Amino acid sequence: METVLTYPRTAFRDDHEMLRESVRRFLERECKPRQAQWDKDGKVDRETWLKAGREGLLCTAMDPKWGGSGGDFGHAAVIVEEIARSGVSGLGFGLHSDVVAPYIERLGTEAQKSQWLPKCAAGEVILAVAMSEPGAGSDLKAIRTTARREGDEYVISGAKTFISNGLNCDLVVVVAKTQPELGSKGVSLILVEADRPGFRKGRKLDKMGQEAADTAELFFDDVRVPASNLLGEENKGFSYLMQELAQERFIIALGAASKMEAMLAETVRYTKERIVFGKPLFDFQNTRFKLAEIKARTTAVRIMVDQYLVEHLKRKLTVEEAAIAKLFSTEELGRALDELLQLHGGYGYMMEYPIARAFVDSRVNRIYGGTTEVMKELISRTL
Repeated sequence: METVLTYPRTAFRDDHEMLRESVRRFLERECKPRQAQWDKDGKVDRETWLKAGREGLLCTAMDPKWGGSGGDFGHAAVIVEEIARSGVSGLGFGLHSDVVAPYIERLGTEAQKSQWLPKCAAGEVILAVAMSEPGAGSDLKAIRTTARREGDEYVISGAKTFISNGLNCDLVVVVAKTQPELGSKGVSLILVEADRPGFRKGRKLDKMGQEAADTAELFFDDVRVPASNLLGEENKGFSYLMQELAQERFIIALGAASKMEAMLAETVRYTKERIVFGKPLFDFQNTRFKLAEIKARTTAVRIMVDQYLVEHLKRKLTVEEAAIAKLFSTEELGRALDELLQLHGGYGYMMEYPIARAFVDSRVNRIYGGTTEVMKELISRTL
């Protein structure tokens, strides 16, 4: 999709831009024609995951030793941006490749990595991370799922909710308390295969947007896994989560910036074609001024996100900076989408128009990965 921004982007190299073209072709050819069926099914079909694996669109930053493409975060960023820009909804590639797989690559044993990562890169194994619970969303310290040690096994009991890739997942990184009396210092990460007895996938949650995203409840009824499924060290899970959450939040900011840019361009196009009172809607000063204002805010978001992208490519992005990026970009996106939808009039309320889908799909950006309020709390701690 064309852009109306004039800010020059310098964070990406030629190899990043080559990947961008491949991603755009993949989304046009393999994803857009299937969107309606995905929405109906409540999940993306497995064949699309396998195709993405064959085309090297999964785990792009993973070491080739484990089947990845050996790229850097810039390649992951390109995929996030193009999915957001395309309007394709429900793909869980980013969570799989750039949130969950890094836990295994960074913390896993050689045996764990050799068993799982090549299949993840190929799209044969789909990953999820089970953090949120019915009584513990952004407050990870409040989780109640436990993993008690019995001999050479862990026995996991509890329930998780709002789990992305929850229906498709083959392997789950479960956040559980191995020593509940220690609070956040007693949390561990444990790998659970989807075919383990006692593990159950619940209903596909009925969301207001992103119908094709297979968000589900997961249940663990005394699920036994070998102690070798522990990821990293026991009771270090909370610190591991804090280290990776910055990237997850920044990924959300990247998508928000691209969605804001794409919907501004789409609305400029629409207002120039839509005739109202005998002339294009764009010719009214109110329309032009509103679009000009949104362009200024979109440019501000883009400049901020790109600057943080440069920092993250050097692995220097801090928890606070990721929180700032997520807070500002998602709040500005929500405000902009509301105003851009208004410029569409009644058509903006029709789901066949990209602006309507963007409006409902993007509302969750201010909630998942840590709510707006949590971002403010994180930022305020540095003041």
